[in-house]
Amino acid sequence: MIAIPSIPGHVSPELQPLPRLGQVRRHRPQRPYLTHLLAEGARLTAVVPGVTRHGDDIGRWLASQRRDWDRLNEEQRRRLAEHGVKKAPRAREAAAKTATASGPRAGGEAFQKGLEALMQYIAREGALSRLAGVQEMPDGDIHRVGVWLANQRQRRDRLDRTQLTALTHLGVDWA
Repeated sequence: MIAIPSIPGHVSPELQPLPRLGQVRRHRPQRPYLTHLLAEGARLTAVVPGVTRHGDDIGRWLASQRRDWDRLNEEQRRRLAEHGVKKAPRAREAAAKTATASGPRAGGEAFQKGLEALMQYIAREGALSRLAGVQEMPDGDIHRVGVWLANQRQRRDRLDRTQLTALTHLGVDWA
């Protein structure tokens, strides 16, 4: 076997030892493949896990780079930033952004259905009890009013003013 001397100025940065892990990184051409994909007109948002180039899953690699952004060295971050790649938001931050950005959620329809079931339950029983039961809706759906009410109580910080007002009018004391 022939030993190849390492010449400090001629070694690719991808082959240099990682400072934190102390091991040599196996050279894989994902970043150049990402560059090629973007040069061919692909959008960065379209490079998701499953997007491959020459058998390498570039999307999965890109997701791991975003997720492990803090573990990358400055040079790796700079190179990715040249392509517009940024650190992935934490899961809770992403969920909070989508919940607040959308305003009244698609859950508004589910809330309306639960509210109708609650009104029918109160009309049938005469009052709201602590252990509200099951209400059959006119369309044949069965709605567990007590479970729905407990879920709304847990999520009350995410209910909008009109939803809380509707619950208050029906005698829900915590709204």
